[in-house]
Amino acid sequence: MKQIKALIRPNMADEVIDAIENLPKTPGLTVSEVQGWGHSKNGNEMKLTERVKLETVVPDEQVETVLDCLVKYARTEEGHYGDGLIFVSPVNEVVRIRNGQRGENVFSHKD
Repeated sequence: MKQIKALIRPNMADEVIDAIENLPKTPGLTVSEVQGWGHSKNGNEMKLTERVKLETVVPDEQVETVLDCLVKYARTEEGHYGDGLIFVSPVNEVVRIRNGQRGENVFSHKD
């Protein structure tokens, strides 16, 4: 399993979320409005910028599909500086609080 976090432009969020919702195996998604700063284009000026953070955890076989979707729909037409970043991290365990279910089975819509 992998956790995928994407920091994207706010004006791209609706299109990205719609695209993820239309994937064959729609993953759960957490959406947060955040602020942050990183390396500026000119290397000098640092200022807070608005971003949307999308977070999901998916089985390994779904990672590339989700990444392709994020890159396709979060990228501006020409690919501009500041389009965002995606982070992929391993997940060692997942536990459903309601019933203690563990592992990738928590992703199925069956109990």
